[in-house]
Amino acid sequence: MQVLQSAGLSLLLSSTASLAEAGNNDLQARARMPASAVAQPALRVQDHPLRTDSRISDLLNHPAFAGFARQLLPWDNRAYDGEMRLSNISTLLPYHSHVNPSVVVGALNRMIADASQGKTVFFDIYSKAQKDADPSKEHTGLFFLRGKPGAPFAIIAPGGGFAYVGSVHEGFPHALEINQQGYNAFVLKYRTGSGGEVATQDLAAAISYIFEHATTLGVGTQDYSVWGSSAGARMAAAIGSHGVAAFGGKQLPKPVTVVMAYTGHADYASNEPPTFVAVGEHDGIAPPAIMEQRVAALRKAGTPVEYRKYGNLGHGFGTGVGTSAEGWILEATRFWERFMVKS
Repeated sequence: MQVLQSAGLSLLLSSTASLAEAGNNDLQARARMPASAVAQPALRVQDHPLRTDSRISDLLNHPAFAGFARQLLPWDNRAYDGEMRLSNISTLLPYHSHVNPSVVVGALNRMIADASQGKTVFFDIYSKAQKDADPSKEHTGLFFLRGKPGAPFAIIAPGGGFAYVGSVHEGFPHALEINQQGYNAFVLKYRTGSGGEVATQDLAAAISYIFEHATTLGVGTQDYSVWGSSAGARMAAAIGSHGVAAFGGKQLPKPVTVVMAYTGHADYASNEPPTFVAVGEHDGIAPPAIMEQRVAALRKAGTPVEYRKYGNLGHGFGTGVGTSAEGWILEATRFWERFMVKS
């Protein structure tokens, strides 16, 4: 197995309307919640929403995110300027483009709304003993946006060149759009600074955690998908190629679909899951020609592939709101649905 290499707003306004449909049974589920769940204090979301002119300190000190607020932000072990406005959050994401502060804030406010209803939005994927044995696991975790009870789940690995994790741009907003189609969505905060192999171990641990706690979480596991962008797409593709157990996780089925955006990942296996691929035509970090080589190889091996190249875009465009890629998350979700087992 090839060792992975280091590499570099309208929909949001409807999110509150989906909360009741997504979580009516959540109070019962909380009574069975595993010890790894990080409980959020009760609060009134209307008193505590974030805005694009909110400060980083408002995010870090928000009661909805008590105990895990730093995992929301890209960089570990970094001092943030508490006075910086969320309107300038793109300055924390050097490998990304088209960072829309309203999109970022909308997704964060969805989690605040969930927390205000007593729902747990963050889970530890490693136990305290595991973290004590390996302190690098301290900054990991799993964010959860609930869809319809029992619906399949998507797990998302944002990018950041294995130097940071860009969840605010291509994690939480992705999860929100997937979630608005009724599906459960998780966003992984993985270890950085140690390359793709270690990060993919965290992805395998997270998938294993979801399977182990699927009943409590209220998610279906039969038709799960793995999504990734840039470095995160390398991780998603690796799970698709080699499976969860190959990276230290449980013996579990492969995802029914892999969704990968703008990555130069080239490794593949003979039995790849159906794959959706997205890239900007002017991407200088993951040039379309590189991605097209893997697309051709998968198609030659008989893997269903849907390939999208979006005009006038470079690397790291996230959901693509306001660009030629706007709506690609929905396209990828529809592709995923094609391979779900029909009851």
